[in-house]
Amino acid sequence: MITQTKETQDALSPNNAIALLKEGNSRFIENKKADRDLLAQVKQTTSGQYPFATILSCIDSRVSAELVFDQGVGDIFSARVAGNIVNEDILGSMEFACKLAGTKVIVVLGHTSCGAVKGACDDAKLGNLTILLHKIKAAVRAVSNPIDEESRNSKNIKFVNAVAEKNVQLTIEDIRSLSPVLKDMEDNGEIAIVGAMYDIADGKVHFM
Repeated sequence: MITQTKETQDALSPNNAIALLKEGNSRFIENKKADRDLLAQVKQTTSGQYPFATILSCIDSRVSAELVFDQGVGDIFSARVAGNIVNEDILGSMEFACKLAGTKVIVVLGHTSCGAVKGACDDAKLGNLTILLHKIKAAVRAVSNPIDEESRNSKNIKFVNAVAEKNVQLTIEDIRSLSPVLKDMEDNGEIAIVGAMYDIADGKVHFM
């Protein structure tokens, strides 16, 4: 498998970049990982990096973007935070990744059975985590079913997963509204901003 270069990066469209991620996830779930010499890629990227995608995912140990998309050294920028939410630091990192480093797609990657989402559903409070979970509460409120308050908690995994998916959608809205740089790039067709959900049960990524 080749290491990304300026030429290969420039040749990719946003749709091409998404296709590469989908192909990588297919290899992952079929246990047919690409043949890579990672140490060779370390050497090849010493003088520069040309990733084709930026992935915002949760810190969950089961959801490593490099693994689930079967990517090598220098292929993707990976930003990770509990609940895959955005703040100024992450937005700035994304602006660097896309505007200055040339990535063609931003993927907001949520996942099933997300602990951060469960915490938001249960209105958990713990130090600085309280502030982070507050940013997911909008997704909790946006999922209207079930109406019964006793069913709107982490014990209802269907509700949890619905909130996780809504959280991805709201995070994308935040990226577009809070970063004119990225919004302009998307409007001009330079990048795509898409959402996806990773299923921890079978390893499959479902793009929205």
